[in-house]
Amino acid sequence: MFTNRSNPGSLIAGAALIAVGLLALAGQLFRGFDFWGAIWPFFIVGAGALFFVGMFSGGKPAAGLAIPGSILIAVGLMLFLQNLFGHWESWAYGWTVILMAVGIGIYIMGRYTENPGQRASGLSLIKIGAIMFVVFGAFFEMIFNSFAFSRFLFPAALILFGVYLIWGRSRSLTKPQDMPAEMTNSSTSLEEK
Repeated sequence: MFTNRSNPGSLIAGAALIAVGLLALAGQLFRGFDFWGAIWPFFIVGAGALFFVGMFSGGKPAAGLAIPGSILIAVGLMLFLQNLFGHWESWAYGWTVILMAVGIGIYIMGRYTENPGQRASGLSLIKIGAIMFVVFGAFFEMIFNSFAFSRFLFPAALILFGVYLIWGRSRSLTKPQDMPAEMTNSSTSLEEK
């Protein structure tokens, strides 16, 4: 008997088999290029996509699947880029991408369930992760000397930070400290009596 219900499991399995078959065929046709060595991170991306399939097929109660789905997709894409460029040292600050992916998952979950609080939390976490990615990325890329003038950046940054600390301290010593408003109000009330 034929039913109208779709079976997402067989759809996913069929699509996965077609993708693996196409990769195997491409590997046979283009012997000089290592498809398996370049494409393996997309299996992790595919596993992350399965979480989103589960989220959409499970409805709003399954919205939490967006978080592990986002993490797996982000890690898979990062592994693909690292594999492509051979820049495996970027894992020193790559963990911040996972933090951003959690924020993306929370944001998607908030959009799917129409919860503005979750969307705001997700955006905040994405911003924090992006700031940490830039800060730690700049720091570790300077240490790894990934580009020519990076060996001068870290010492220059230390000098500038030291000058900033000294300059900020000297400004606070020469500037008169303002009294809190509570103290000024209490002293004026005593004078009036």
